[in-house]
Order: sequence, then C-alpha cells, then structure tokens
Amino acid sequence: MRKLSLLLGNFALFGIVIQFASCSFLSGRNKTNNEKEITFIVQRKITVSQLAKELKNKSIIDEASDFIDVAKTNGLIDQTLAAGKYRIKPKTKMKDLAVGFVKNKNGQGNNEVLVKVLVYKFRDINQMASMAHKCLALDSSSLINYLQQAATIKKLGFRNKEELSALFIPGEYQLQFDTDEKEFVEKMKQQFDSFWTANKTKKLKQLGLKSPADAVKLASIVYAEQSRNKEEWPIISALYLNRLKKDMKLQSDPTFRYCWGDALKGTQRLLEKHRDIDCAYNTYKIKGLPPGPICFTPTEVIDAVLNPSDVNYLFMCATPDYSGKHNFAVSDVEHVKNAKKYQTWIADQESKKK
Repeated sequence: MRKLSLLLGNFALFGIVIQFASCSFLSGRNKTNNEKEITFIVQRKITVSQLAKELKNKSIIDEASDFIDVAKTNGLIDQTLAAGKYRIKPKTKMKDLAVGFVKNKNGQGNNEVLVKVLVYKFRDINQMASMAHKCLALDSSSLINYLQQAATIKKLGFRNKEELSALFIPGEYQLQFDTDEKEFVEKMKQQFDSFWTANKTKKLKQLGLKSPADAVKLASIVYAEQSRNKEEWPIISALYLNRLKKDMKLQSDPTFRYCWGDALKGTQRLLEKHRDIDCAYNTYKIKGLPPGPICFTPTEVIDAVLNPSDVNYLFMCATPDYSGKHNFAVSDVEHVKNAKKYQTWIADQESKKK
C-alpha cells in the first residue's frame, strides 16, 4: 500500500513536471532563431496560420504549430493580427513575438514600427505615387486613381486635378507600412491644413491670389527658377506678382521646360524653338498662372511668395557666372542688356569646351 502511494505520488509529480514544461513553453521561454535584428512585413488579410508558415519559411521559428499554440494563449487570432512592418530582435521570446503582432487600441500592432516617407521636389503626383509605393504597402495606380476622382478633388478644395500637387508639403513623414491611399491623402491634408493658417490665407488674398493652390503654383515657378540662393526667393516672387498685376505674361523658362519633360535636361541655352511649344503650362503663350504647380515646393518658398520684397522688377536674367544668381531689371531695355551679357558669356563657355 505504501509502495502504491509512492508510485502514485511519483506519477503525480511527473504530471506536474510535464504540465510545468508545457506552461513554460506557452509562456514564451523558447525564442526565435535569428541572431540579428530583422525586418518582417505582415501583409493585409493574412491569417495567423499563414503568418506562422511565413515565419518558419524565413527560419525565424522552427515549427509553425508551436507558434500557433503560443499565439492562441496570448490573444493573437486572425481578428487581432495587425498588418504592418515589424523589427524582430535577436532571440525574441515566442510569447513576445506573438504579442507584438496583436492589434492595440490605436489599430496598430504592439511592436509595429513606423516607416519613414520622404516627400521632396517631385515633378508631379506620378513621381510621388511611385515613391509612396516603394515605401508603403500602397499601390501607386490606386493612389493616383483615388486622388483624381472628382469627389476627392472637391473634398480637398482644388479646382482641377492639375492643382493636386499643391497638397503635398515636402518633408519627412512617419507612417504605418499598411497605410492605404485614403489614409495617405488624409495625412497629407492634415499637413496642408496645418500650414495654411488663417493669416497665410489672408495674405494670399491681399496679394491678389485666389487660393493656396495659386500660391503654390507661383512658388513652384520661383523654386524652379532659383533653388540655390534662397535670398532671391522674395525678389523673384515680387517680380512675378508685379507681372500678374500688370496683366503681363509670366514668361518663365521653367514652365516651358516642364512642357518638354526630360527632353531639355542638361540644356543650358534655351532657344525660341524650345519656347514655341503649345502647352497649358507654357507661360510664354498663356497669360496668368499655369493649371498646376510645376514641382512640389518647400514651405519656405511659399512663405517667400506670401512675403515678397518691396521691389518693382519685371524682368530677370541669370548672371554671367556660375553663382546661380540673377540680374533684375525694371525696363525691357535694361533686361535686353543683361540678357546679351549672359548669352555672350554662355557662348564663350561653350567655345572653351571645344
């Protein structure tokens, strides 16, 4: 009887040990295989089972079934699995790995990391959409299609699809990897609204500009004319505002360059045949502002448009050197002289290369 009690006691102890080992495993004492931190992407609409298989395929874990067991005991099910970008640290506990994928109250995974998205001097929304696609789980064509819908254009407060480039304020944005086109546009709109304060809107009206998009159109021309010497931004802004007030054509070289796409890339001497192109952006042929901005423009340039210099210049021409600066003029006679000096210098530089 005593031996039977001892035997039963041993069996009970053995059962406790087995149960303890099982609980220890499920509580996450085993770890991932990776020796270095790795980036792992969880796509939308993936199941826990599919996630486990992918983790195994990438040799992060040994057995998919083991991870699924840990997931179940730590609240990770198909409905709580958050898509996104994750960084898995070396030898992460299995429990921590599972919990990291669980969607929190903000709708993101507990260990989800943000993606850095750079918006800078793009030519148009097509280049921007291509960049967004490279950084996020975002289809570029879906983004373009959403942006160009009449309802979206109206909601954003623009008059046409050409003005859409005005929405995007260059800078660095931190976004979730699984950001969709609507969320992306909403993030850009928030930044746009934050910049366009009531005071800025009042200033643009005082300058004779009808909307923020008009200010960005003009700023994009200023920036295309001068990207190196920012001290000229308020002067060039004033020059073009003066021309608008006098109902003169802007006659900005970057606008007809825009019409040519990349065809004039690297061309220094711009000729009459280049200017003679029928295009809604060619301000040598159209009067007033173009339909939309010719590039994404930094806020500092937009501020320069809203705070122009007190000058009466109507003409500008590059200085005959490599400074990237300009000679400004009030009269066309003075401008012709400046232009001749520059053309002579250009011809001399070209002859030296031969």
